[in-house]
Amino acid sequence: MAVDEAGTSTTDLLGRSLRDLRISVTDRCNFRCRYCMPKEVFGAAYQFLPRAEILTFEEITKVAQVFAALGTRKLRLTGGEPLVRRDLEQLVSALAAIPGIEDIAMTTNGSLLTAAKAQALKTAGLGRVTVSLDSLDDQVFKSMNDVGFPVARVLAAITAAQQTGLTPVKVNMVVKRGINQASIVPMAAHFREAGATLRFIEYMDVGNSNGWQLTDVVSAKEILELVGAQWPLEPAAPTRPGEVARRYRYLDGKGEIGIIASVTQPFCGGCTRARLSAEGRLYTCLFGRHGHDLRRVLRDGSSDSDLAAFVRSIWEQRSDRYSELRTAQTTMSPKVEMSHIGG
Repeated sequence: MAVDEAGTSTTDLLGRSLRDLRISVTDRCNFRCRYCMPKEVFGAAYQFLPRAEILTFEEITKVAQVFAALGTRKLRLTGGEPLVRRDLEQLVSALAAIPGIEDIAMTTNGSLLTAAKAQALKTAGLGRVTVSLDSLDDQVFKSMNDVGFPVARVLAAITAAQQTGLTPVKVNMVVKRGINQASIVPMAAHFREAGATLRFIEYMDVGNSNGWQLTDVVSAKEILELVGAQWPLEPAAPTRPGEVARRYRYLDGKGEIGIIASVTQPFCGGCTRARLSAEGRLYTCLFGRHGHDLRRVLRDGSSDSDLAAFVRSIWEQRSDRYSELRTAQTTMSPKVEMSHIGG
């Protein structure tokens, strides 16, 4: 490439490095989770992106190469639901060949993660997966995904990932008061024995379509008290800088949990993540409003060095810290939908 192959770290105005890139490969999803893509907004008439507007695998790979040269070491594939995109293993294979990339992961709802697909992704170079599952109670989970998808099939996907070596498998549970908070302890009990790391996520005010209210948030403190009352916990050190989940180990040695507490314990100060939407817009915050158009630069004949300079200029001017500044007013401000940039 024409850009700096040394991959020197690029930092923003608050000294945060550009270490992680989350890549949304599609804006489509086969679930209609109420906290992300409620049917009232994303119904049958909703217009998803035309195919011509979505970045090709070759374009995504070029962007990832530029990010790697600027210091990015971790890639995460998201959506929508990333496995809705056909032949995703082809993209994984191309990304795995990029010098400097140390970790490729994927977040999925598990609905399309069969044993065969898991093996294909592993062979291509995917390192691990995070699977979303909000309850072990079928009635609760079907209500939350709003398409009647059963728990058993998600658990089968988790097993397939484990058996294929897409590990460590993490399981994300978004907790919403009055909906699935009763599932916190049963989920902890199950995954203590199942060899996967459960991560509880405070319900967040991402986008503007999920009807978020602060009263719906079950705080990290409450979650810790509920789980800790059953199995004592102790804090664990982060595994790497910029880690979003606070880790807690079970004192009896049966693994750990994580809590992502963007609302009550903001972690903006250590945020090293950029987000690329399916149509090629770069967002420097999960709660961003306007992305930067990388697709235009990709398709107007610009060089790799031009693209790198564009990305560097965006990151070096970054000062985002939405969660630290959250107020009743900002929660109502226009923001990109989570389904558009993968959370």
